[in-house]
Amino acid sequence: MTDQARALRGLVEQRAAMVPASNARGTTRAKTVTVTSGKGGVGKSNLALNLAIALRQSGADVCLLDANLGLGNLDVLCGENGYWNLSHVVSGVRSLADISLAGPAGVRLIPGASGLTEVADCPTHVQREILTQLEQLEQAHDFLIIDTGSGIHLPVRRFITAADIVLILTTPEPTAIADAYATVKAVSAGQVIPTLEVVVNQAGSREEANRILERLQETARTFLHTEIGAAGFIPFDSTVQQAVIRQTPVLLSSPRCPASRAIEQLARRIKNISAQKQTEGSFFSRLWPIRQQAAA
Repeated sequence: MTDQARALRGLVEQRAAMVPASNARGTTRAKTVTVTSGKGGVGKSNLALNLAIALRQSGADVCLLDANLGLGNLDVLCGENGYWNLSHVVSGVRSLADISLAGPAGVRLIPGASGLTEVADCPTHVQREILTQLEQLEQAHDFLIIDTGSGIHLPVRRFITAADIVLILTTPEPTAIADAYATVKAVSAGQVIPTLEVVVNQAGSREEANRILERLQETARTFLHTEIGAAGFIPFDSTVQQAVIRQTPVLLSSPRCPASRAIEQLARRIKNISAQKQTEGSFFSRLWPIRQQAAA
């Protein structure tokens, strides 16, 4: 380990003594919703951002984590500049409070959550301090929306299996549908299966979306013995692309367009499901169970 690395670890150790033991929300914790997809380019990050805004507008405190490995762009979609990210918290250069951004509509944005994959290489006491900060973040919000990378490689699967609810996004393209099924298959092979919900993005019609959802549900039930929910669809809407170009969430720039209304309906479904979902422990301790490791 270099002298610089030792110095950075020292900063983390110094901060450990300053982290409060609790906060105003007590022992409550956020419900975690992971937004993922088997295929890239299906609008996953855009949906995660606008879903977070819809939940915030419904009165919930929402934090949005960008866990897209090496390709995080949620800050760009918001017109923000997220230079510092969670990898800097892991290295000890910054605290979690330092890197968080005030996102649109009061959503808290944490860039670079992919840095969490580096935590396992840290000393145990450093891992504990980072986990404390992350659990306090959970306790301070009603929802954590996590935008993962696409695909089914291990880091993505870890974010998926630790979540309360998983939104698997597809489009009507055959390759996207096949990759959505591959995602369901990979998750269903694990020991813990979260609540799985499929969303069809850029659907040409309700009928087209329903056909895709029913096909995925039937295939998963028959071959994987896994139930997946039909979370609905987002219609193809040129307003969405215009909003992306302007770096303004469509829910704010065009709140009455078809896509915005569909996202609001999805947010209502997520709130209803989360109210019935009881998962033990915090998301971050499930993602990365350091305390158990430390006690071993």
